[in-house]
Amino acid sequence: MTPIPFPDLKPFTSELIILSAGLFLLILELFVKNKTVLSAVCIFASICVLFVLSDTQGITFNGMFVNDLYSMYFKIIFIINLVMTVLISINYIDREKPDRMEYYSLLLFATSGMMIMASAKDLVVLFLGLELMALSTYILAGIKTLNIKSNEAAIKYFMLGAFSSAFFLYGLAILYGLTGSTDIYQISEKIKTIEPSMALVLSMIMIVVAFSFKIAAAPFHMWAPDVYEGAPTSVTAFMSIGPKAAGFAVFGRVFYVAFDSIYTEWATALIVISIITMAVGNIIALSQTNIKRMLAYSSIAHAGYMLIGIITATGDSINAVLHYLLIYAFMNMGAFSIIILIEGGEQIKNYNGLAKRYPLVSALMLVFMFSLVGIPPTAGFIAKFNLFMSAINGGYLWLVIIAVIFSTISAFYYLRIVMNMYMKDNISDSIVFLNNSAPLAVAIFISTVMVIVIGVIPSLLI
Repeated sequence: MTPIPFPDLKPFTSELIILSAGLFLLILELFVKNKTVLSAVCIFASICVLFVLSDTQGITFNGMFVNDLYSMYFKIIFIINLVMTVLISINYIDREKPDRMEYYSLLLFATSGMMIMASAKDLVVLFLGLELMALSTYILAGIKTLNIKSNEAAIKYFMLGAFSSAFFLYGLAILYGLTGSTDIYQISEKIKTIEPSMALVLSMIMIVVAFSFKIAAAPFHMWAPDVYEGAPTSVTAFMSIGPKAAGFAVFGRVFYVAFDSIYTEWATALIVISIITMAVGNIIALSQTNIKRMLAYSSIAHAGYMLIGIITATGDSINAVLHYLLIYAFMNMGAFSIIILIEGGEQIKNYNGLAKRYPLVSALMLVFMFSLVGIPPTAGFIAKFNLFMSAINGGYLWLVIIAVIFSTISAFYYLRIVMNMYMKDNISDSIVFLNNSAPLAVAIFISTVMVIVIGVIPSLLI
């Protein structure tokens, strides 16, 4: 019998570091109660990944896993998301007192799942990464087991996430039946040699539906508002960035490679989803009174914008989506960091008159709200400008006009918070700031600097 060769683990190094750190924390938590120590392990592991990424390109596991420049870019976003989440969690988690100790390990496991998704060259490996990410985030959403809203968030997220996994597996089964392979590149070659059929289109639709759930695109968005509101705010910040970026990594690799020969069919489906997503996200956000629910619908709307870049399917549009995701990570993390800083800051009415008592915090929140709208000179403007220009150059002027209209609507609910802070006098007595929040301050500082610097000097990113 020919021995099975041991796979080259070099391209898998970053995932190994994160997975090992997560397993190590499960043991360490039995002996160390200090959350700062656990947080330091997470951050150190993440920094190690950033150092080794550039030297680990290659293909391994019999061609099922690839670490290339495309996946490395997304891994940088995932690591930034992890580090920032750890920074905003250190004191916040102590205040919230979750009922389980595995919090930091689950963050690491979820991040490793996202990284596997970005590097998957085979749909089975993609599914493994998807489930590792999903199961970890389900638990994180309901980690406050004695909190009713947290329980509700976890149950809804789990149930709808299970449906999305079923859609993906059904689409994968049909695709395997048609092509005889689960390798993305082999599927692409096989599809080019067969006649388009209803079965092929059905498999494509199933996969579109599955990952529309993950990026919270309408009409598959129904889990997002309740989960964002019920989960601990640090978990909400983590979920608003990581799973969305992982979903777009899959859209880019699977649809541009496996389904490249049926572009018209999947682009038509994504156009409909993009328009519905922008409409639902922006219009329903107008009536929200809870800022976490508002940011949930905001996240839905941003998914609709980014789908335009996927639909356009040019090199410039893909670059624009990649830039948008990185900028979105900083401005969204900054907004959630301010919410964590302010105990009782989940209700929009509690921001009334905040600028009179806390001008610096109000100014920082203003920067993040302006960036989410896309007002220059913030990074959010650069993100939308690059995305919309790439779509115009790709022949989708009419879709950009629709996006601009909905983006204008978004100004109302973002700037309502700014108006409450600066133009209302009835200061809320429920505002209390998180004590000993130096790590949180670092996260806010990093987010602010990146939002402003990229907005003023966009060439640094581009």
